[in-house]
Amino acid sequence: MLPVSIQVRQALAKLVLPALLLLSVGIMIGGQVEKPVADRARMYVADGLAPLWSLLAHGQNGAFEIVDGLREARHLAQENSRLQAENANLRRWYEVAISLARENDALKTELHWVPEPTPAFVTGRVVADSGGIYARAVLLVAGTQSGVQTGNIALAADGLAGRVTEVGAHAARILLITDIASRLPVLLESSHASAIMAGDNSPTPHLLYYPQDARPIEGERVVTGGQAGALPAGIPIGRVHYLHAGQPAVQPFAALDHLTMLRVFDFKPSEIEPPEAPGHVPLAHPRRPLALPFKTLLPPGQEG
Repeated sequence: MLPVSIQVRQALAKLVLPALLLLSVGIMIGGQVEKPVADRARMYVADGLAPLWSLLAHGQNGAFEIVDGLREARHLAQENSRLQAENANLRRWYEVAISLARENDALKTELHWVPEPTPAFVTGRVVADSGGIYARAVLLVAGTQSGVQTGNIALAADGLAGRVTEVGAHAARILLITDIASRLPVLLESSHASAIMAGDNSPTPHLLYYPQDARPIEGERVVTGGQAGALPAGIPIGRVHYLHAGQPAVQPFAALDHLTMLRVFDFKPSEIEPPEAPGHVPLAHPRRPLALPFKTLLPPGQEG
């Protein structure tokens, strides 16, 4: 090969770009003049390069799969570590629960504990409420023929949902705890204070009439209080959450906006009559006063 001087190489480098531009313009003009020939040539080139393109695409897809596999493997490793830690924590709590259950059984045996009767319940499917006087209510496909009665308690999987207010032969209307007509006596577990949970048609009912010296604590559990036999005590409702300063509300455990199934419990009030207290004397009916004859009062000294 003959040596090429630097000046010649520089001149050739300067001519490459104009030559490519002229070649491109010529190909475009030739393609417009001889269009069938240009189409056939383009197809020949595409057919010839198709295997190469397929090989490149296959390699690219393989590289993407490898990268995704590595990313998924790293994610699985992190998820596996998290699940192992969670499993170990749950195992410790399981051992604690087993120990407490055994201790509870032993204490009940020593105290000759009399268990409370198990309430009867039915489970039904929830459908959207077609209308009524309540803004937050659902219809349950279960009625009097299934044993549902007015005043029964409706529970979701996580907590209290509402009460039965209207019942028919095959359906019942459940008034949710978030309705503005709902008023329930509740108990704050941490402060042991009583309050009234009032619905306002929002997802978070408000707490009213709680003691000023035992204000609700953020995050503490709220359960039914059982005052005056309105509701059985201890049913979980939710947790305290302050929407604004000085305005405690309850974040329900149950997803009341996505109810599909409800269990309706019949917590019958106690029918046991208390015994008579020792020395109890029934109240006698008050005696009617004796009728006295009418007598005119006279001044002293003029009585006849």
